[in-house]
Amino acid sequence: MSRFGGYRWKDKPPDPDSKVATRHNDRSDMILQYKASVINKCKVATEHNLPCVDLATRYTEPVIIQRSKEQTEKYYLEHVRSVDATSHLLSNDKNHSIRIDQLFSPDSDENTPKTVILSGDSGRGKSFTLQKIMLDWASGELYSENFDVMFLFNCEELKCMFEEMSLFELLSWSCSLTLDQISQITTPKKVLFLIDGIDEYVSHPPSHSMLVLTNPSHRARPMDILRSVLKGILLPESFILVTTRSRAADAVMNLLKGPQRFTEIMGFSERGVQEYFQKFFQDEQLFRKMYERVKINESLLTACSVPLLCWMVCFCLKKHITDDDRVMRELKTSTSIYVHFVSTLLEHHDQSQSVLTMLRSLGHRAEEGVKKREGLFVEKSVTATGLDPATNVFLYKDSLKRNNRQVSVFKFMHLSFQEFFTALFYVLLDKKESWGKVTDLLDSLKMKGIINRPSPERRTNPIPSVMMFLCGLLNEKTSSSLFEIIKWTVPQIIKLKTNLQESLLTVRRQHGCELFAMCCLYELQDEKVVRRALGDWVSINLSNISLRSTDCWVLLYCLQCCPNIRYLNLMYCDLTAEKLKILQPALCISKTMRLSVEHLSEVEDLIQVLGESKILRELKVQEDENSAESPRWSLNLSVNRGDVLLSLSSSEKNLSFPAVLNISLTCPQSELSSTDWTLFLQRLSKTAKVAEDSSALDEHVSLLLSSFHSVGLTMLDLKLVSLNESWASGIIWL
Repeated sequence: MSRFGGYRWKDKPPDPDSKVATRHNDRSDMILQYKASVINKCKVATEHNLPCVDLATRYTEPVIIQRSKEQTEKYYLEHVRSVDATSHLLSNDKNHSIRIDQLFSPDSDENTPKTVILSGDSGRGKSFTLQKIMLDWASGELYSENFDVMFLFNCEELKCMFEEMSLFELLSWSCSLTLDQISQITTPKKVLFLIDGIDEYVSHPPSHSMLVLTNPSHRARPMDILRSVLKGILLPESFILVTTRSRAADAVMNLLKGPQRFTEIMGFSERGVQEYFQKFFQDEQLFRKMYERVKINESLLTACSVPLLCWMVCFCLKKHITDDDRVMRELKTSTSIYVHFVSTLLEHHDQSQSVLTMLRSLGHRAEEGVKKREGLFVEKSVTATGLDPATNVFLYKDSLKRNNRQVSVFKFMHLSFQEFFTALFYVLLDKKESWGKVTDLLDSLKMKGIINRPSPERRTNPIPSVMMFLCGLLNEKTSSSLFEIIKWTVPQIIKLKTNLQESLLTVRRQHGCELFAMCCLYELQDEKVVRRALGDWVSINLSNISLRSTDCWVLLYCLQCCPNIRYLNLMYCDLTAEKLKILQPALCISKTMRLSVEHLSEVEDLIQVLGESKILRELKVQEDENSAESPRWSLNLSVNRGDVLLSLSSSEKNLSFPAVLNISLTCPQSELSSTDWTLFLQRLSKTAKVAEDSSALDEHVSLLLSSFHSVGLTMLDLKLVSLNESWASGIIWL
């Protein structure tokens, strides 16, 4: 008999509810334990091997765009050329900005994505965003109701692991939990896998491409396990968030289960740049001083939209507070930012080795990694190049599990630094060696497919980035701060520039490579070379290439150096009013120009500028197919003998209300610059919105027709769906 009652404990029948509650409590405790380890691991941002900062305090949310289904389908049909690739896309009517807490929100049809693709160019903040998502989830601030558990993987690390293991063993390796704990907390419907750098999977496919794993207990190499998770074969009910460089995004879509949501990380908005500066400098007076200095340098402000560059600029300014005027003058291109950053860090270089010797050794290690597509190096391979990894400020120490033990590995503070130091290596060699390396680089550039966007070879090939850094380093003003430290001059710089020019002309003739060639010339910043390189260009066709703001500065520079362009095509380049403002000083140097915008009202300044142009004679503008506006408008404007013919065509096919289908008007060219085109185009686009309200329509029609008075009309043609009394009286009065 028990002293607590009439039954012995072993004779008491088990309570099923009590056991379930115990298991639930145990599971909750395990998850809390896991979350605590995640917080401990993710709360600190190392900021590329420099003094640690609190991630929550420093993190600034980047702009993330959810692409419309139509635009994503168009992109993949052009680049993947597969209908199947677009079959699992979620519906979405238009491009719009979303926050990280909305990545897995249902779409307009109440469908929730199983996979979210977060693409973005190098340095845009993809890895930091995943780290912040992990931290916020573990802290209970994000997705706590959506997902019980999250796991973060880095593809760069997974591809270096060759021993076979099960999925649960892989998950256990990535966190602080045992195999038994992993199996208990992994409820498939409430698991999110975050996989950073999925483009590494593209360049290093699984060892057995047909290997199918259906059981989490079955063992295989990590990359084979990853394939089965991505395809939805292993834990099919789980959710996935992957990051990829933009240029590899087209190859990723077919790897992933659906439904899919395609998003793109754009970097910081101008407000985001300001917020980052404020968090970085902390002192309000110092922040104001530095931000205002950057703000007046528009191209540098645009460069700071790339989070990595923004951090480097802030770092350089903070280290050179008393000499910030000189720094601001010299920060023009991406290469100049890297040069100043490296020069600043060299102030902390271990003096036991000369700077020149160290940079050559670092470049040698970088080049080997570029050739082999490796970003992680064991200590032996680092010391073999003459480097001391313990004291080198440009290498970041990490660890990797191999054969059940932790192995120290080293990597550059960011992949782009590996490419930068490779380019630097080429110009720090003696004349003969340098010329041989650069010749090989130029020859590889001429190979068809290296630059061409749809090419699989381009997706993960670092050669184009190395080439752009090389061009930047061959600008004497850009590289002077670094070369003065090591007392180095490039003996064959004239010969290198000449051959670069010839190679870029060859590359430019490959389909879709104009923008890359112009980016190289922009980094070079040598107007004589640029003019020679662009001398025979009479047209630039960048249609269907999404132009970043940084690309617009490149295009502006090249257009201003290239007086012979007669045809400029910027259709479907994701142009906004902000990007058009950057381009505006040089847009009218061509005779014929085509472009598309989200809203027609964004081109009003361009129409006015055309009124003063002596060159531009034909302008074709249309609203993007993915524009939310209805009707969508197309604008054709041509100049002949001092008169301007402007035609506006509407896509509206709805016959239920009176609407303008076409407007053609003729006026003197001199009237263009004095007309309020903003007001006119806004009234025009509003027609469909007020058409169903008859009282509002009458007033709107009067306003729209009165707009024509200010244009100085000599002729007007209107094509209407139908003619009501309001339209008729207004036209007669006009």
